[in-house]
Amino acid sequence: MSISTDHGDRSLRQAQGPDAASVAEPVEAADAHGTDPHGADPHGADSHGADPHGAVSLDARELSAELAGGEDRATDPDVAAYAMRLGDDALILAQNLCGWIARAPELEEDVALGNIALDLLGHARSLLRYAGTYDGRSEDDLAYWRDEREFRSAWLFELPNGDFAHTIVRQLLASTYLLELYRELAASSDPVLSAVAAKAEKEVDYHRDHAVQWTLRLAGGTEESRRRFVVGLDDTWPYLDELFRDEPLHDRLEGIAVRPSTLRGRVDEVLVAVLAEEDVPVPAMPASSAGGREGRHHPALGPLLAEMQVLARRHPGATW
Repeated sequence: MSISTDHGDRSLRQAQGPDAASVAEPVEAADAHGTDPHGADPHGADSHGADPHGAVSLDARELSAELAGGEDRATDPDVAAYAMRLGDDALILAQNLCGWIARAPELEEDVALGNIALDLLGHARSLLRYAGTYDGRSEDDLAYWRDEREFRSAWLFELPNGDFAHTIVRQLLASTYLLELYRELAASSDPVLSAVAAKAEKEVDYHRDHAVQWTLRLAGGTEESRRRFVVGLDDTWPYLDELFRDEPLHDRLEGIAVRPSTLRGRVDEVLVAVLAEEDVPVPAMPASSAGGREGRHHPALGPLLAEMQVLARRHPGATW
């Protein structure tokens, strides 16, 4: 399965160069009439005015055209709040994964984790754009100009990267949850949420497969890789519970939002099956008291936001 970054909206068109016969002609300074057989400029246009290297043009497109869900606006504050929390989850996880670029244990993982982060950033952009349409804020306003208490991301997505095993465990839990979430959300009666989920589902399916393959590789590898994976699993597992807590918001969005508690059984089933492949026991850890949905965040979120927001806040209004 290939990683999709969904930036294929720009088209690159290259014209045909000279035909094979003209390429095969011997190189001469000039013919009998004093004419360069390759044209006045051997590195530029030929005698017919055609560039032998072809013509290249780039069709630029507004970044907003890449967003899923079209230009519909959120008219319900609850819908906007729901889209914001989903967007925050994706944004914060994307920012965390960017920390592995140029630091991953394999060059291929620099690319893989970077592309997963780009996918998640695309989900965040679509969701935050939609959330912001309710009160006139842009996706950038929501990403760069909210303080820590205003974010609604769950703690699982905020956890620091730790070592590579901790990151893979976080990815396994997060992507398994997100895949089940988006599969259900694709049937939402809200057309924008449905469109975002339908697009995100295909990408998160890859994210989960990537995490599963690394889970099997680490848990079934050396004694040290297995030990690190088990430690990472024990450290991360308590934060899974927060994702499945129902709230009054979900009651008010019946048919629009996905009720979190309905996803728990399917997520647990997948995780148990994956861990059983390498005889890794499911942790018997108590759930954390995480409260990211209420603005009470993991201590790692503040420094992460400071790094993410510093450029926008230091140079407000700058564009390039």
